[in-house]
Amino acid sequence: MRGTKVVIAVLLAVLAFYLAGLLARSAAVVQDGGPLGWLLAAAIVVIVVVGVLAVAAELRFGLATQRMGRVLAAEEALPGPVPRTAAGGVDRAAADEVFAHHRGEVEAEPASWRAWFRLALAYDGAGDRRRARGAARHAVRLHREEQRRR
Repeated sequence: MRGTKVVIAVLLAVLAFYLAGLLARSAAVVQDGGPLGWLLAAAIVVIVVVGVLAVAAELRFGLATQRMGRVLAAEEALPGPVPRTAAGGVDRAAADEVFAHHRGEVEAEPASWRAWFRLALAYDGAGDRRRARGAARHAVRLHREEQRRR
């Protein structure tokens, strides 16, 4: 966990350096003058702002999923790993049973962030990142709603 935080901190520092360089470049373009220079500088600033917002959203998502994982771990409610074959691949028959179980949880309690998060972990364990992120994002929304109600 600590190693992950160090990597994230280093990547954020590199990104900050890169974005600062882009902003400096946009200032240089403005100094060169002309309407095209101003337009280019404005586009660079927009790219920087969009980049910062995207990184902030991903960090919030990562922190939210980390908090939810800690809650489930404290409740001893984290799912086990998705079964693997002897070669290390996903055992599809066993994984289908795991998914059926977690889908059943979600169908029984569609407003439960815990059920959605366990489904997300099952998808992630099977390597289906797109569905894992979708289920995790839904779990984050439900978790935030629950926190607001408290």
